[in-house]
Order: sequence, then C-alpha cells, then structure tokens
Amino acid sequence: MTTTTVITKAAALRIAQAARVLADVNAGAFAAKLGDNLGLPITEEKLAKVTVADIKLILSGEETVDPDMDSASIKLAVRHLWGQSADAEDLPPLAAYKDGDMPGSLRVAVASNTEENLDGHFGSCPRFLIYQVGPEDIRLIEIRSTSFADDAEDKNVARANLIKDCQIVYVQSIGGPAAAKAVRANIHPVKAPEGGKASIALQRLQAVLDAPPPWLAKILGVEAKSLSRFADTEED
Repeated sequence: MTTTTVITKAAALRIAQAARVLADVNAGAFAAKLGDNLGLPITEEKLAKVTVADIKLILSGEETVDPDMDSASIKLAVRHLWGQSADAEDLPPLAAYKDGDMPGSLRVAVASNTEENLDGHFGSCPRFLIYQVGPEDIRLIEIRSTSFADDAEDKNVARANLIKDCQIVYVQSIGGPAAAKAVRANIHPVKAPEGGKASIALQRLQAVLDAPPPWLAKILGVEAKSLSRFADTEED
C-alpha cells in the first residue's frame, strides 16, 4: 500500500498542525493512533468527525504528554483536524507603541490559542499576545508566533526566549519544568485556569499597579504597599 492511500496530503497537514499545539506530541505517532482510531486511509472526511473525547483517549496512553494538558489546546487541535484553523481575521488589531510611551508600564505576554483570549498552555499555544500595561492604558503591541520553537532542542527554553522582554506571562496552564525555565528567563508565570478574555486579566493587573502586592512590587522595583506600614514603624 502506498503512502498516498494511507493518508491524504490535506489530512497529513491537518494532523501536523494539530500535533503542533499539543505539547510533546509526536506527529507521526499521533497520526498512527488516529489511523488506529479512524481506520485507513485517513481522510479529511474522517478527521472532521474526531471529537475532543477521541483526542483525550489517544493522549491518555502517551507517557510524555503533560498531565496538565489543557482543554483549550485539545479543542484547538480538534479545530485543526476539522480544517477550521483560526484565520488572520480572528486576530485583534495592534496598537502603536515605542519605548518610553508608557512610563511605569509592564510588558506582558499572554498564551493564546484563539482570538484575543487567554486560553493557551505555555508549551503548546500557537502564539503569545504581547501587551504593554500601564496605569492608564493597555495596548496590544505584538503577536508572536511560536511555530519556530517546535523545532528547537528545548521547546520551552525557546518559548521563554521568545518573550524574554516581558516581565510576566499569563497562561491557562504551565508545567513545573516550563515554569522554572520561564523564571530563569526573568519572566513571572501567572496561571489563570479559568481562562477568558485577555483584556479582563490585564485590567485586573492594571488595577493593582498603584498598590502592588509583593510579587508585583518586586517586578516593578518598588515597595509593596502591604509592607509600607513596617517601614513607617521603623522610622518612629
């Protein structure tokens, strides 16, 4: 049996795209499991019937897969298998920004699978949304694709380097080793398991910039308001 009768070219592309957003999943092994599940040949019509439950069942036998693999990544993989990948029109517009425009601001990365949403796993999201967050303004200044990182020797180090100019990264989920690599790159990971619109999470961050908790005060290089009362006591 020839390769072309085992899987169509379009189906192979969909599988490769799906595997890319599933952290630590080998595309070849993933295709083989899909073949076992769907029967050969693998066609676009068969892939269009794959469900989230099917993917979870396939991944349950993969020892290298992150046990914290988030549902958003799996749903995005299913969309790729269906041929319904997000188009450029789904992406939000960028705002103009140059260094020095927003004094006292932070640069924040958001792991995103779809539109302007905080719905990505650090190790598998297809892009990071890059924001400049200040007391008076929040601007989306860049959208950085993570596709190149898939070929890196250490994918998580490559992803950390991609956003190393950011002080904070918001993720729906992140594994312990990946979090350690982000921290080594001086990026503070913030988990938001509930996900949602990136703007909502960033508005909450913006709201505490003038009275930051200790972890944020350290990033900003200022004294935490929660500790200021101790300083006042020492002066008395």
